[in-house]
This record gives sequence, structure tokens and C-alpha cells, in this order.
Amino acid sequence: MLGVPIYPNAQFIASYDAGRGQRYYIFGTAGSFVDLVNYYRNVLKQRGELVYDVPGTYEFDVGKFDDDRMAFPPGVTIKDFQSDVSGGYPNPKLGAQPARFPTIIQIVPVTSGR
Repeated sequence: MLGVPIYPNAQFIASYDAGRGQRYYIFGTAGSFVDLVNYYRNVLKQRGELVYDVPGTYEFDVGKFDDDRMAFPPGVTIKDFQSDVSGGYPNPKLGAQPARFPTIIQIVPVTSGR
């Protein structure tokens, strides 16, 4: 439905209005940042780009950006939420496991835009 594979066992957290008729979708996963980057490199058949070293943030572009009708380029962003100062992104579902996600996936669908 989103135009890209979802990392196995990733849990849907929320979707947000990105503007200009687009939405983006957030998933949490217990997988490591490195495992997710390698997974998306393999399934998307591209290298992607390390955007930030700390916190680790990696992006994969998966479609053409049209600034006349899109707020964000279609893509997959992987963010490392686990560090010395953070136990991970809190799971919004009370009592659910894991309590915190070490890694977050943000997907702006390929089919986004008006």
C-alpha cells in the first residue's frame, strides 16, 4: 500500500499529514539501525545516504520529487533512537512490547501527492 516494503515485524505507530495531500507513516522496530539500513539497501537496490551521524539518520529516495505538488520527496528514512541518553522511541501503546523502539522508520509513500 505504501509502495515500499515494511521491515519485518515493524509496528505501525502513526501517520501524519505532511501537507499538499501527502501523509507520512511512522513504524517502530526492535531491529538495529545497521540492520534496517542493510535491509533497505537490499530491498530497494540502492545505497541511500547517511544524513546525520548522530543520531544516525539514513535516507532512501524512492520516487521523483515534484515541488509543485509535494511537501516531501517519496522515501524511506531510518532513524537510530537508541543512545547513551535515550533508551529508544517510546511505544505509544501502553504495556506493549517493546516498551521502546531502538529504531524508527518513516515512509513517505511513492504514490503521494495530488
